[in-house]
Amino acid sequence: MLVLILFGCYNAFHVRMTNEPEEILMASIEDFKKIELVVAQIKEVKEHPNADRLYILQVDTGKDVRQIVAGIRKAYTPEQLINRRIILIANMDPAVIRGEVSNGMLLAASDENAMALLAPDKDMALGSIVK
Repeated sequence: MLVLILFGCYNAFHVRMTNEPEEILMASIEDFKKIELVVAQIKEVKEHPNADRLYILQVDTGKDVRQIVAGIRKAYTPEQLINRRIILIANMDPAVIRGEVSNGMLLAASDENAMALLAPDKDMALGSIVK
């Protein structure tokens, strides 16, 4: 089973791909157009003081530096994350997660064995739009 998890908001979105029949909630192209996906860069990583699975990240979107909270602490060390480029949902409503404000959500894929951040495979400018 492959799971795509969007981290950074109080309620993570999960999209599962399996062979099991399951009702699929379809999204229209108009739904997709509402989501602003951009290339961002992680500038600072702090362990969340109230959660052992969360990091508090400062990310540069090319327009601003914002804080997000992400549940990737079990998969990455702070050193592995600094200066790493990620894909960010930039137009999420702010959410308070264990007392910390999260202003976006990063994209990651996971399965039973590992987690991987989604990122451009070339050196794209910060703020580049993902289409």
